[in-house]
Amino acid sequence: MTEPTVYELSSPGRVGIEYAHLDVPPSELPDAFMREELPLPELSELDVVRHFTHLSQLNYSIDGGFYPLGSCTMKYNPRINEVTARMPGFLKVHPLQPIETVQGSLVVMYLLQETLKEITGFSAITLQPAAGAHGELVGSLIMRAYHRSRGDMKRTKVLVPDSAHGTNPATSSMAGFTPVNVPSDARGNVDIEKLRELCDDTLAGLMLTNPNTLGLFDEHVLEVIDIVHQAGGLVYGDGANLNALLGVTRPGDLGFDIMHINLHKTFSTPHGGGGPGSGPVAVAAHLADFLPDPVVGILEEATDELPPLYGFVHPPQSIGRIKSFHGHFGIIVRALTYIMMQGPEGLRAVAEHAVLNANYLMELLKQDYTLPYDRDCMHEFVLEGVWPDAEGVHALDVAKRLMDYGMHPPTNYFPLIVNEALMIEPTETESKQTLDVFVDAMKKIAKEAHEQPELLHEAPHNTPIGRLDEVKAAKDLVLCCWRPEE
Repeated sequence: MTEPTVYELSSPGRVGIEYAHLDVPPSELPDAFMREELPLPELSELDVVRHFTHLSQLNYSIDGGFYPLGSCTMKYNPRINEVTARMPGFLKVHPLQPIETVQGSLVVMYLLQETLKEITGFSAITLQPAAGAHGELVGSLIMRAYHRSRGDMKRTKVLVPDSAHGTNPATSSMAGFTPVNVPSDARGNVDIEKLRELCDDTLAGLMLTNPNTLGLFDEHVLEVIDIVHQAGGLVYGDGANLNALLGVTRPGDLGFDIMHINLHKTFSTPHGGGGPGSGPVAVAAHLADFLPDPVVGILEEATDELPPLYGFVHPPQSIGRIKSFHGHFGIIVRALTYIMMQGPEGLRAVAEHAVLNANYLMELLKQDYTLPYDRDCMHEFVLEGVWPDAEGVHALDVAKRLMDYGMHPPTNYFPLIVNEALMIEPTETESKQTLDVFVDAMKKIAKEAHEQPELLHEAPHNTPIGRLDEVKAAKDLVLCCWRPEE
């Protein structure tokens, strides 16, 4: 049965709020803005609350169930983060206030910069980028500015491994570079020999996701970085998978020159639904002068009588401002809260438990699914959602059927180098009991694929809406589900 819309619930004369009588003379409204009729629904407050509560319950969320969406790190967002971000001193400030009146907010930004530098091993950082892909663009523009500052104009090529994050080629193109694919070897690492062939004097850099989207830590990462540096290029680290490295290794120490950090993945701030995200970019010392303008710094050191004065400093060769004001401040507060609550030992435990959970699932599921790269994984792993003796069943069928078991499907058909890919990332926040329920569902689906394939082809069966024609839905958008009768 289809639920009624707010318009169908409307009843003439029903109201949800009553305004107080005016105690001042009413103003005349401009005739040009007036309409004889405005067909708004007439509802009580209870009608409205129930309607939107019902809509919210149709959404799948990490608060409601297991969300093993590979590469996205859909981890639980602790409520203490929300409490902190809603404190009046953070909630009610404005970025155009004089710096003397927002010292607390500037301290938060400065502390997060310094903390992220310590976690990642880099020398300088910007908090401006609004999300991970935005951070990628900033890093690519810094790479371009660096080469141009040296008069090295012919460096126009950026290498992108086939196991990299999916936005990397598009980002390189947007920054004016030509992306060039680098294949993987049989163990899921960057193909060293092919990399050597591609590293010439036109190389601007390499965009390396490590661990990559196969969930594998490149076994030759130091050699890869050295080859690129020897050719005069820079190494950009896609930080989408930083959750696997916290407290264990620092990309800056490995030799990366630039890296973006997904606060909305690694550091548990809200994720999905269009934002807001946050993608700070960290750089090595030789690139600090190219950071977006401005960054938070200490303008006056502390004295015996006064604390330090925080404000904005301006990198001398900046690529310019890339975000209005100074980034998504509410997300910055949440991320710093999470880091401070965890501490160094807690952050390392995040990585250790994320890797443990992923390997636990991988070992159990490779009994029923093909594992194309059979080696220890990091925070995620990729299976094939297809069997030679289950003709007609595909990864999409597995994903749709999993919805009937009350769980969000893993990422489908990415990375492209795995046939019928199912990309699974449990994160560190899930218990063994939850993982066991997921394994049980996946094993049942594998059995159904062989014995009752029609169950998978017609799935999902238990959701408010059945299987959609996703290609048609993307091309033929229906953005309004109700229109008043003529």
